[in-house]
Amino acid sequence: MRFKHKYTKSSKTRQNHCLFRLRELSALSVASVSILLLSSCAVFAPDERSELNADLPEAFSLYSETFDSTNRWWESFQSSELNTLIDEALTNSPSIQQAWARLAQAEAIAVKAGAARYPSLGYEGKAGATRNGATDNTIEAYSLGLTAAYEVDLWGRIKSETEAAALDREASREQLNAAAITLSSQVALRWTGLMAQRLQTDVIHQQLKSNQTSLELIELRFRKSFANALDVYQQRQAVAGTQSRIPLAELRETLLHHELAALLGRADFQSLDVPDAQLPTLRPLPALGIPSDVLANRPDVRQAGLRLQSADWSVSAARADRLPALRLTASGGYANANASDLFDDWIANLAGSLTGPIFDGGRRKAEVARTRAVANERLAAYRETVIHAIKEVEDALVSEQKQREYMIALDRNLELSQASYREAVNRYRSGLIEYLPVLVELVSLQNLERDRVVAQFTLLQYRINLYRALGGSWPNELQTPTFENEEQT
Repeated sequence: MRFKHKYTKSSKTRQNHCLFRLRELSALSVASVSILLLSSCAVFAPDERSELNADLPEAFSLYSETFDSTNRWWESFQSSELNTLIDEALTNSPSIQQAWARLAQAEAIAVKAGAARYPSLGYEGKAGATRNGATDNTIEAYSLGLTAAYEVDLWGRIKSETEAAALDREASREQLNAAAITLSSQVALRWTGLMAQRLQTDVIHQQLKSNQTSLELIELRFRKSFANALDVYQQRQAVAGTQSRIPLAELRETLLHHELAALLGRADFQSLDVPDAQLPTLRPLPALGIPSDVLANRPDVRQAGLRLQSADWSVSAARADRLPALRLTASGGYANANASDLFDDWIANLAGSLTGPIFDGGRRKAEVARTRAVANERLAAYRETVIHAIKEVEDALVSEQKQREYMIALDRNLELSQASYREAVNRYRSGLIEYLPVLVELVSLQNLERDRVVAQFTLLQYRINLYRALGGSWPNELQTPTFENEEQT
């Protein structure tokens, strides 16, 4: 069907009349808006919170004037294998992928909330026919036009909702950063734990070999009547006790291997090949700065602060929602009973509406109370996060300090135990003592050798915990992944 566009004198008259009415409505609406804007004296916005961290300590127990943001701290371990594993985890771990998806949700919600700041524009087309059975006539109707709507943000409600959504989006990014920091520390702990467990297993095998050699010597002395049967049984018991440790050590090694593969996002645990490596040597403590530096560098603290700010803006939005709202609507288009004459007649409409609550059963007032309670909850959560952050740093510092003191004492004890065992063996071979004192010294020495490996790993744990507690800005460098369904949008 071809549409004809006719310009007649009557249609032009109608157009002029519509334009005149449109100018009247526009002038009336502009005047109304101006009066309301001039009469409004309160745009709701949250008050600034300036004393959130007023009670922070001036320094940590191990004070350092400088500050290190600890970017990619694991590289200080000088292990290319660990670097590769952490990079893989930060890309493929399901926990990180979930965090990215939550960030995408928050970004979409922020865009959706911000859309209310702009007018909405849409189109509408209709075609219909009504048949009168009595007269056998058919009445047709056709229309085509545009519609626009806009809410004047008199009291700052739209701005408050937009700000709250934007802050929630930033908080979601900080949540992602916190997840990345936690994941990197978990991978480092599992990797160092795996290396330590392999070292522990090697120590047990060496002890077993040494015990078996001692058993052969005692059996030889027994055959020559230089030792009794009890000496043989006691050494066989020592061999059996050492052998019993091997399955448990291998089990712990396998479980750590599985945990590491799961952190990397691998369902096939056997596909992960982690070569043997030495436990890393720790460098001196990083520069700590002051507690306020650490708080600014921790994404969980920043997230808690952003969520508190978002809650404050939500309170402002709830307060503004109790006041009248001004909405402007406009429409224009063509309408005619004949499709061929559709563009001959056009209409336009501009309207403003002022709506406000009179009685709502206390719903809006209750919403203000609810949002205030949320803000109070998030204030307490922020303070709890700050306290926990300071505690984590202090715990890691004192733990590493005391662990080093313990290792010094442990090394001294190990030296004395080695000397005692050698002396006991010499006295036994000289026939001055029975074998039981030798066995006691042997068990004590081997326990200390295994404890030394555990102590070395524990020291690494405390340092990794310190790096995690200090936070870091390196997660901001992570690249946004591409989800499978993004190409379809």
